Amino acid sequence: MEFDFKKANLIVKTLEGYEKVVAEILKDKFPNINVLPKPLNYTGLVLAIARHPEIYEKIKHEVPEAEKVFLVSAYTRADPEAIKSASISLLEKLKDAKSFAVKTTRRGKHAFSSMDINILVGAVIKERTNLQVNLDFPEKVIFVEIMNEHAYIGLADGKDFPKKKKKFLVRNYFEKISLVQMPYLGSVEVAREMGSRIGREAQTFEVGELVIAPVGKVNGKELNAFLDGVFVGINSRYCIQKRVYPFKPREVEVNVQNLYELVRERSDEPIVVFEPEGKTLTEVSSELAYRVIKNKRTSFLIGARRGIPSGIYRFADMVVDLCPGVTISTDLAAASALIGLTFALEENVEKSDRSA
Repeated sequence: MEFDFKKANLIVKTLEGYEKVVAEILKDKFPNINVLPKPLNYTGLVLAIARHPEIYEKIKHEVPEAEKVFLVSAYTRADPEAIKSASISLLEKLKDAKSFAVKTTRRGKHAFSSMDINILVGAVIKERTNLQVNLDFPEKVIFVEIMNEHAYIGLADGKDFPKKKKKFLVRNYFEKISLVQMPYLGSVEVAREMGSRIGREAQTFEVGELVIAPVGKVNGKELNAFLDGVFVGINSRYCIQKRVYPFKPREVEVNVQNLYELVRERSDEPIVVFEPEGKTLTEVSSELAYRVIKNKRTSFLIGARRGIPSGIYRFADMVVDLCPGVTISTDLAAASALIGLTFALEENVEKSDRSA
């Protein structure tokens, strides 16, 4: 049976490739529904004609494969003036709303843009209701779904159109981190494997540098195996980054320096020790973020089988416990510290932006 586009009163959005799956589910659950997956060959869509339109609430609550479900209030041809006129039919449904926005999705070739429709419909609704326009967090959204010559108009809750939060980019801050890692020594095989894991973590976050910092005399073969693993880990992750990143990644520099010598040399720079004896990250997140933001380099000191020597605590600006009551393994400690820094930066940079 040929599908009547003019009678479609439900629009179901799906993941690409799930259109036919969702259509079959709808037919099984609601026998009187007429469905059309990929209308006009547009992916991620199922059009439906439901005898009882209220089943759209059931679809929302019973069909997780349906990404979004919209109840169509009006159909018209894909013409700006026709869409403007059809949108007036929504005025009664908007009488209790406090704010609104218009969201247009246009598929096919037209002499107008989605923005043109947003402005046109928004203007007529504003003129007739005096409602506040809120593009970020509207209470109600007038949606316009255009498919070639067909246009579907309806009213949805603003929560169905969540505003995408601008992602907080931390790469520039990670460049300011000197990750100081005591080597994990023992058997050659274990040292190499742990080195590989730590190298991958350092490259994942693209820290400013990775310093392997032994204390006193260490076994040459074990240290060599650990360093070999570090370079293997960095290279393996770097190769992936070069292939998948839309920008050029930076290969992490590796240096070796005695831990005590490093602490003496950097006495005028921020030094943060991550050990269980410190304060929780929650307590010091603002201070940690401030130090990283304000300084060119901040050293994060991470222990291995032996923790950071306690004498160094006196020369550290902060001692931080990443996870109270839990001993974090050596290969996860650096990543945990850097993820903790991410949350600290995001929270405190946003506070600074709001107060500016």
